[in-house]
Amino acid sequence: MSRLADIQEAFQRFLLAADSEIESQVIGTERVSVETRLGIYADGYRSRLIEVLGSSYPVLANLLGEADFQTMAAKYVATHESTFFSVRHYGHQLADLLAADAEYSKAPLLAELAKWEWAMADAFDAADAEPIDSGAFAQVAPEDWAELRFEWSPSVQLVALEWNVPELWKAVTEDTERPEPSLSLQRAGWLIWRRALQIYFRPVAAEEAAVIAASRAGQSFGELCVLLCEHLDESEASLHAAGFLRGWVQSGLIVNKR
Repeated sequence: MSRLADIQEAFQRFLLAADSEIESQVIGTERVSVETRLGIYADGYRSRLIEVLGSSYPVLANLLGEADFQTMAAKYVATHESTFFSVRHYGHQLADLLAADAEYSKAPLLAELAKWEWAMADAFDAADAEPIDSGAFAQVAPEDWAELRFEWSPSVQLVALEWNVPELWKAVTEDTERPEPSLSLQRAGWLIWRRALQIYFRPVAAEEAAVIAASRAGQSFGELCVLLCEHLDESEASLHAAGFLRGWVQSGLIVNKR
């Protein structure tokens, strides 16, 4: 092994899979063996990824406590390689691990909290986009409304939850009295978005969550009205769709129309 690229690949295999081939390229001393030198790098690599998870999931880390969070994060690091140029994106499957793991799945609130914190981080890091105002719709002819489509802010996240995760997250973040974990009778939708540097979130009813998802998927205003007919009387659907749109624009969720 002589090429730098080969050495780098062997070192990566050591970090990710404990492949020992790189040992032949490392010089040990009487005081510090090859295994010790490589171990320092391996431990540092894992510690850095655990630190990243703590930064991405601060409330989860707070609730679990340092020791339990370290154990959980180490399990994630052992089973999930870092495949991103930026470690900011490392940890996106933590909610899946918590939901599937035999131990952590006994407390399903943990997986939902991880899903919530990751959505909050995605909203904060999303690309900037200037929202439009209500005046942008003033010149839309009545016959054109049915085919009108909307472009949403890149920060928008729609999350379905069964537990009172937002209230718990808010209490931990603001260091106020924490509510007892509680399970809803049905999954509740939550809308998360960023405007300037401020994160906002609010609950959304099933019919609004459905039309938001459909609009983000490219469906037209007319199609949104038809979709609302599954939840409301036909005479009310268009009025509700217009009301939703007004609220979305006022909140800065819509950045373009076409």
